[in-house]
Amino acid sequence: MGYMESYKAWCANEYFDEATRAELKSIEGNEKEIEDRFYKDLEFGTGGLRGVIGNGTNRMNIYTVRKATQGLANFIKKENAADRGVAIAYDSRRMSPEFADEAALCLNANGIKAYIFPSLRPTPELSFAVRQLHCIAGIVITASHNPPEYNGYKVYWEDGAQITAPKDTQIITEVKAVTDYNTVKTMEKDEAEACGLYNVIGYDMDEAYIKALKKMSINGDIIKQVADDIKIVYTPFHGTGNVPVRRILKELGFKHVYIVKEQEKPDPDFTTLEYPNPEDPKAFTLALKLAKEKDADIILATDPDADRLGVYSKDTKTGEYKAFTGNMSGMLIAEYLLSQRKEKNLLHDNGAFVKTIVSTNMADAIAAEYNVKLIEVLTGFKYIGEQIKFFEQQGTYEYEFGFEESYGCLVGTHARDKDAVVAVMALCEAAAYYKTKNMTLWDQMIQIFEKYGYYKEGQKAITMKGAEGAEKIAELMDKLRNETPKKFGSWDVLEARDYKKDECVDLKTGEKKSTGLPSSNVLYYALSDNAWCCARPSGTEPKIKFYMGVKGSNLADADAKLEELTKAVMEVAGQ
Repeated sequence: MGYMESYKAWCANEYFDEATRAELKSIEGNEKEIEDRFYKDLEFGTGGLRGVIGNGTNRMNIYTVRKATQGLANFIKKENAADRGVAIAYDSRRMSPEFADEAALCLNANGIKAYIFPSLRPTPELSFAVRQLHCIAGIVITASHNPPEYNGYKVYWEDGAQITAPKDTQIITEVKAVTDYNTVKTMEKDEAEACGLYNVIGYDMDEAYIKALKKMSINGDIIKQVADDIKIVYTPFHGTGNVPVRRILKELGFKHVYIVKEQEKPDPDFTTLEYPNPEDPKAFTLALKLAKEKDADIILATDPDADRLGVYSKDTKTGEYKAFTGNMSGMLIAEYLLSQRKEKNLLHDNGAFVKTIVSTNMADAIAAEYNVKLIEVLTGFKYIGEQIKFFEQQGTYEYEFGFEESYGCLVGTHARDKDAVVAVMALCEAAAYYKTKNMTLWDQMIQIFEKYGYYKEGQKAITMKGAEGAEKIAELMDKLRNETPKKFGSWDVLEARDYKKDECVDLKTGEKKSTGLPSSNVLYYALSDNAWCCARPSGTEPKIKFYMGVKGSNLADADAKLEELTKAVMEVAGQ
């Protein structure tokens, strides 16, 4: 069915409510708008759904949410797991409570219990709740750090991690098989509650989550030593982190935690932000202002669903606040945890440190320093969560730490997704520890660079919207795949890895070997002089992302090398 036929079907089908049909009829004649809304179904990918809120097959709305949930329900029933139930959480975005309820009631109409939080909660708490409640699956309604017009729908499986192979493709197949909206089930909430199908999760889940986090603390006594001296500025970016972050810091004994009041309350419009993303320096404007007023040691920001953390820290030498990349904050936590565990004889003999393929190679150096196994996985934290499951099933390794470059990490195994709440806890405890040595987190970061080398990473994303954009992204990946570059600027390509073909090619010898990882549309190039770059289309946004990494002799050298490599990569990409 073409986009115009789909549009007309929605306008005429009484399954869609009157307001939906009226709104769609109001765009009659606007062919470009109709095409954008209906040229495809909003794709249910390995991360679930994510898209602009609105009416149409290529939008996030109650009907596309129900359709996705019907596919999930069909799969759960085929797995004979309907009696296990599904946990559901949601964030502060537009339509999040409504989408959560629609998902719950669709499950209920299929005879599957739903356990739904009474108000917004962080994504990592949903991961925790899935395992606490012994559910077969979990759903989070969130679009993470995307602009306000977006929302999303992420699916978790019984281990608490987002769905991975083979479950991901099996669920996708079931969702795609739902082609007639009239077959999608729902029921009234009153009836679902009366039948015991719709259940609200109690506040005891919050207690259990916080208790699990506090078990990760290594130096609680040190926090008490510096509690009067250390000052923390925190902003939840209008999202879900406000309550749990403030609570964990208070219970650990931190006394001076200052909240950015303008960004404290949930706000689906993210009024004070262009983009609610801890990777965006502009998002820290208000937090930096407050930090200067309070002479804070550290500035922390969690994204709307509180799974990613942004960090600034004071430089003792200049008094300036310095931004940390996700790689830097990840490495700072890793060095703190591993060094302290080693000192206290808490490091496992078979410990493992997990990172994604686009994350800093400093992780390899730290893993070697502490004699822990370094495991590399595909981009996406679900693959780190999956490793924890493998460790438990196979008895191979004990999880020490995992992180990805996009500001996400996990301390402990209470959750199987990145957790900014526990990351806040770990960084603040690290700040307290280094405070006793008259150092800030930035001072410690410089020491880490001096110890392991000045690794520096960057990313460039090219946005290409609509059907035409998707075609251009595919063409660019095909060109890179079929015509392997020999050089990026002054850097030679030593090895080319094609994760879609499962092939690593040594460009000097021509030798080929397996990547050892699942198939994924990613191209990676190991370059001379300890550098690398990578190309990867986003699975959730109309973008192609390029990642780059270098190793310099000092900060300025690393910055210069990264700038040069970034330009070279863009030239090869035709930008």
